[in-house]
Amino acid sequence: MAGEEIALTGMIQMLMAFAVFILLIVVGIYIYLSFAFMAVGKKAKDPTPGLAWIPGIGPRLIAFRASKMHWWPWLLLITIFIPIISFLGILTFAVMSIIWEWKMFEKINKPGWWAILRIIPILNLIIIGVAGWSKK
Repeated sequence: MAGEEIALTGMIQMLMAFAVFILLIVVGIYIYLSFAFMAVGKKAKDPTPGLAWIPGIGPRLIAFRASKMHWWPWLLLITIFIPIISFLGILTFAVMSIIWEWKMFEKINKPGWWAILRIIPILNLIIIGVAGWSKK
């Protein structure tokens, strides 16, 4: 009985250490992306690049404001409230996010097709960093 309790305690401690490790990685990526999108917002002459720090939607706000497509979110909101086509609304939002980022990259004089490459996880971090902090 004592051996099982020790094994269970050790397993719980390992899981907790792993959870803390993952949490630190997620917070680090969040901070990196917030700084990168803030730099992109400054390059795009956004009056409030600090919006990049809003969890979850900050980068989308920077891309949306740089793209100057102000009427699309209203169409997306309408699709979310109609239950039958809400899946299509989510899919449309994913496509529109890529379009917003395409236009955002073009606004800061980067190739627009970089928005498509941002689908790849590691390239996502590299591309937004290059876009935000490159001198050109």
